[in-house]
Amino acid sequence: MAKRASRNQELVRGVSRFSRSRMYHKRGLWAIKAKNNGAFPTHSKKPVVEPPPSKPPRLYPADDVPKPLRNKRTIKPTKLRSSITVGTVLILLAGRFKGKRVIFLKQLESGLLLVTGPFKLNGVPLRRVSQAYVIATSTKLDISALDVSKYSDSYFKKEIVKKKKGENEFFESEKEEEKVLPEEKKEDQKAIDAKLIPIVESIPDMKAYLSARFSLKSGVKPHELIF
Repeated sequence: MAKRASRNQELVRGVSRFSRSRMYHKRGLWAIKAKNNGAFPTHSKKPVVEPPPSKPPRLYPADDVPKPLRNKRTIKPTKLRSSITVGTVLILLAGRFKGKRVIFLKQLESGLLLVTGPFKLNGVPLRRVSQAYVIATSTKLDISALDVSKYSDSYFKKEIVKKKKGENEFFESEKEEEKVLPEEKKEDQKAIDAKLIPIVESIPDMKAYLSARFSLKSGVKPHELIF
């Protein structure tokens, strides 16, 4: 876009082509002034509302109060690996059931994977695992008839019970209470196993495959394995 030329060109440095009074008429400033009773229009500024005076605190905090940093990061849903689909047999790499083979049921809202052994075969119950700690195998089962819509992240939340400590409990050693699994979750596990085990038994050697624990022997190169 070409630069707009000035209406009053400068002939020599400090000397313009038109005088000040000529430019006054060329720009039509006289008409604007006559329209507003001989004065140029002015725009009143918006009144600035002053905040009410706040009383300063009597005492200053002894330590600096940290201010939380502003977090502009948006949480994106976790993308599921293409090698993991519903019914895929996974190998757990960490945790209590490290080396166990499990069946992938679905991905939860938090991005974690819902898996199970089944429990009756290898002792792995319904649990959540991160896809960073599993190996996806090429073995896959058809579990399309299995309904797992009731299971979500809220299903695995633990109830926090607040205990009131009195003077007697303060001096006495607290006994650790045994963790008892609710009967509802036991029934849910039995219902899942009852539908999965017939599918597993219909495939030759699949029951022994899921029951066996994965491990590496001496001389085996992990990067050359085909799962």
